[in-house]
Amino acid sequence: MRKTSSLMTSLMLVASVSGAATNAELKEEVRQTETAFAKTMADRDHAAFASFLATDTVFFGRGVLRGKAAVADAWKSSYQGQAAPFSWAPEHVEVLDSGELGFSSGPVFDPAGKRVGTFNSVWRKEKDGKWRIVFDNGCPRCDCGEAKPNP
Repeated sequence: MRKTSSLMTSLMLVASVSGAATNAELKEEVRQTETAFAKTMADRDHAAFASFLATDTVFFGRGVLRGKAAVADAWKSSYQGQAAPFSWAPEHVEVLDSGELGFSSGPVFDPAGKRVGTFNSVWRKEKDGKWRIVFDNGCPRCDCGEAKPNP
């Protein structure tokens, strides 16, 4: 029993010294990252937007954009003008227990505040400790009616 207790104490000490984050802490990191990413649109800061993109990012929806340069270039027009054409906010966030990948999803709003869609993003924790987006998909809000029970 004493060996087991000593082993557990040692493992807990290693985890606390190594800075291993809990899943709840990792989820909060992704939530804050997504919120900061959305703020780039409100702030009209295209360079900040690009800083959240992984080198190998893929954005898809109407088409597929591959790579940081292609995505940044395609989104540049959304950052022109004084008013943001849309906004978004994380509503659901999940992270693998490994802390390597995170998922965020939530509503997209038009300038008047009407919900017009839903975004889904996959984030990867990079070697520098920053979360960067690797997959992003936006889609129109579904007005699908009542859900039918599965047979």
